[in-house]
Amino acid sequence: MSSDERTTVRDVMSTPVETVSEEATVVEATQRMREKDINALLVETTPRAIVSSTDVLDAIADGRNVSELQVADVMTTNIETASPDLYMEEVAAMMTTYGIKHLPVVDDDYVGMVSSTDITAHLSE
Repeated sequence: MSSDERTTVRDVMSTPVETVSEEATVVEATQRMREKDINALLVETTPRAIVSSTDVLDAIADGRNVSELQVADVMTTNIETASPDLYMEEVAAMMTTYGIKHLPVVDDDYVGMVSSTDITAHLSE
């Protein structure tokens, strides 16, 4: 396979990017994830952050009352990101190395999200 035929993140990433405010409640964030049928939202903060269904499950497992929490209380900060021009092999390696299922795609700003589901779906085509 030539490098021209290799799949990049741009080819499989999900767009548009779904975001949430760090002041939103965890309940609002999870309702939005369910409505959009996704498992993570990018949080509108600096530095970049993400809130995922795993973050919510971790809070519940820790005995926290998620109905009283804001996104800022459970989000993951200082997240890894990917360039839209990275090859899928590189992104899969990053996700494995960092133990993550969602990787925001960033050019100057968020341009998409690639997830383990996106990679699996692409491989099954």
